[in-house]
Amino acid sequence: MKTVAMALFPDFLLLDMAGPLEVFSIANRYLPAAAHYQILIIGTEPGPLRASNGVLVQADLLLEQADGAYDLLLVPGGPGAYNECHPDLLPWLKAAAPRARRFGSICTGAFVLGHAGLLDDHRVTTHWHYTERLIKAFPKANVETDRIYLQDGRLITSGGVTAGIDLALSVVAQDHGKQVAVDVAKVLLVVMKRQGGQAQFSPMTAAVAPQETPITRVQTHVLAHLEQSFTIESMAELAGMSARHFARLFAREVRMTPMAFLQGARIDRARQLLESTDLPLKTVAFHAGFGSVRYMRALFSEKLGLNPTQYRQQFS
Repeated sequence: MKTVAMALFPDFLLLDMAGPLEVFSIANRYLPAAAHYQILIIGTEPGPLRASNGVLVQADLLLEQADGAYDLLLVPGGPGAYNECHPDLLPWLKAAAPRARRFGSICTGAFVLGHAGLLDDHRVTTHWHYTERLIKAFPKANVETDRIYLQDGRLITSGGVTAGIDLALSVVAQDHGKQVAVDVAKVLLVVMKRQGGQAQFSPMTAAVAPQETPITRVQTHVLAHLEQSFTIESMAELAGMSARHFARLFAREVRMTPMAFLQGARIDRARQLLESTDLPLKTVAFHAGFGSVRYMRALFSEKLGLNPTQYRQQFS
């Protein structure tokens, strides 16, 4: 019997806990009793722990009672993961993780592991909305921004919320073979392997900074005229700068090159049109400034892992 332990703290995200644990619970239906997963909830404080949506969950053990060597030790995300410090949980995790066969996080639970020093020198991921914050908080971690889940040795991390189900299915496949995982996925009405990564959910470009600068004026102009053709030289002219100086200043302020910003803005515009309208692909490509459906299709496949038709089917 394998033990899956979930360490909970106040203000955790309920689905981060329930999604993965349901995978292991359903897997037990397909496994002999001796191979069942034992699910264990470990709490950071006495009494029921309140999730971020208000639901109360009673832990099986408190930290001081939990000294086992677990097959899988997980930490969920939620506001309590990235907004709070957990002085009792962090040293417990430092001691428990080395004893676990595998350990990891769901969504923003990566912040808890990071504060426990367990992300350093590892490839990790988290919810797309928090990847930049994770990169800044833990510069020794190698944060990958487009992964649904990611295993690096004994450490396994996942993207946002429902990605915890993908993580758990991968563990079941490792433990008991792909067919058991497929059977569980069918019960949950999810796919074993998603098309594309987190990029299909996240915007390619961040919002334009509120303060007005020559760079933000160019960004605003480009976003308002995406159907037009732009080069670094034409954008630099709008800013009243040389192309070289403009490219250097743009990269410093926006943290991407001018052409990467333009490409991302075109993809975001096309995505918005695909989600909210029934316009033909040729019209979408025109309004987003791609010039051709073929070029739009190539960039979608490269950046999102889906072509425009598949994107529309999935998100509209």
